Amino acid sequence: MGILIDDSTRVIVQGITGRIGSIQTRWMLAYGTKVVAGVTPGKGGSAVEGVPVFDSVEDAVKETGANASVFFVPAAFVLDAFLENVDAGIKLIVVIPEHVPVHDVMKMRAYAIEKGVIALGPTTPGLLVPGKGKMGLMPASLSLAGGVGIISRSGTLSYEFAGILSECRVGQSAVVGMGADPVVLTNLADILRLFEEDEDTEGVIIVGEVGGDQEEKAAQFIKERMSKPVATYIAGRYSPQGKYMGHAGAIIRGSAGTVAGKQEALSAAGAAVLKSPVDAGHWAKQHSLR
Repeated sequence: MGILIDDSTRVIVQGITGRIGSIQTRWMLAYGTKVVAGVTPGKGGSAVEGVPVFDSVEDAVKETGANASVFFVPAAFVLDAFLENVDAGIKLIVVIPEHVPVHDVMKMRAYAIEKGVIALGPTTPGLLVPGKGKMGLMPASLSLAGGVGIISRSGTLSYEFAGILSECRVGQSAVVGMGADPVVLTNLADILRLFEEDEDTEGVIIVGEVGGDQEEKAAQFIKERMSKPVATYIAGRYSPQGKYMGHAGAIIRGSAGTVAGKQEALSAAGAAVLKSPVDAGHWAKQHSLR
């Protein structure tokens, strides 16, 4: 089945009446995602792609039984929208926008943990469970249902790894964009735990990148808790120290966050270190992953 999205998932699109929100709603519906409501204050009573629009999340939940939400709203409005969704009982939130202030993300993260909410992002392409649905921007045409979970800090590399595996006839249980910012709503190790507990996931690929310490922290979890095979690819081998590499989280500070450091920690934890994305299919075949 894959993690996070299943047959019971009923999705709200926050900012559905905007250009990006309306276009992505169309694609999510086309893939079979149960998008049951949109929320844009002041636009209640209208519809987008046949999906009813409400003025508040509380009204949307009350009328449709929604339990998940994906955000296509400007960064300045993300915090208020997030708190509104949590207070309305939403249990899965995917925050697509970039440039969300770090202190806002810290507030959101603390509130999500307090209320038992799973949240992804910000700066994420979203989440896709092949054959079940998607929340966000991920191109569904590259994915195939199967047993390999993908966790990625990079949006485009998540698509590439899904495509490479699919070309090798190796499917994915879920493709998760965890977000690329210095502070994210759910850490890499926590997403690994979801895959470890998922009976349909046979192995996991981590697509990391230079900067931050998510991969190093995840290495400890892999060593102590993961029973399933794990492969890793770290992007940014030639990144100069002290420079931002496109993502706010992709910065090297001193000896921390280097590709070599991440690879060493992950390898010591028992994870396979891939030299290139094209090696993903060979690794999966080695472990007889479907």
